[in-house]
Order: sequence, then structure tokens, then C-alpha cells
Amino acid sequence: MALDASRTILGSYGQIMIEGEWQSNLNHLEANVEIQKRELNLCCGSDEQPWVKHKRGPLKGSGTMSGFKVSSAMVQRGFAKFEIISKLDDPESYGFERIRLKNVMADRLQLANWTAGEEVTEEVPFTFEGYELLDPIVAD
Repeated sequence: MALDASRTILGSYGQIMIEGEWQSNLNHLEANVEIQKRELNLCCGSDEQPWVKHKRGPLKGSGTMSGFKVSSAMVQRGFAKFEIISKLDDPESYGFERIRLKNVMADRLQLANWTAGEEVTEEVPFTFEGYELLDPIVAD
């Protein structure tokens, strides 16, 4: 199937919801899940290749969100856990996608970072413990 360029998704239509409240000041969200694999060094039998085998280990969720500082909400939240819902919704795409990040906790709080004459931005790295794909995008 050939790519229909009009169906590609622009991040301009993304939304970040924290505890159900739209964060209109934020313009970047990245969330990743990594699997921690255990390496198993096994003895090679006569029919085996000398490869290191891998066993699935625990998952680790991490990410960052950033945008313009408009309040002290992140400082006030501190290191308490919260929920993020990421929504990608481009009107020309095949649909929209929502993903819930569970048990989100900030890794670092930015207390001050400003320069005279410039907009103040805020970046919050975080970890999370689980996710749920609420609405998948399905290409027709």
C-alpha cells in the first residue's frame, strides 16, 4: 500500500491531559518503554549455535514533557504520582490515538530557569509504571 501523505499525523494536534485536565501550555511529550533483558550464557551442545540467549525481565517506562511555564502546578505536585493521557488527533489522519500513562512520577522538579526578555519554558522528566492504549489508530 502506498503512503497517503495527507494521512501522516502532525503533532500540532496533540494534547496532554494530567489528571483529566488539558495542559494547553505543554507542546512536547515523549514516553518510552524499555524491556530489561537478562543475558543467559549457556553451554553449546553439538547442535547449538554459540549465541547468548535472552530472557524477558521487567519493563521500565520513562519520558519527558515540556512547554511554557504558566503556573506553579508542577512544583506544587512535587513527587506525588499522577496520570497522563496523551492524545494524537490530526483531522486528516486515519483516526486518533490515546495512551494512558499510569503512576507517573516526576524525576526532577525545575524550580527556576529563566532569562530576562525570553519566554520561560519548563521541562519535566518522569517515570511511569504501566500504560494502556485506549484508542488505537487503524489504517484502512
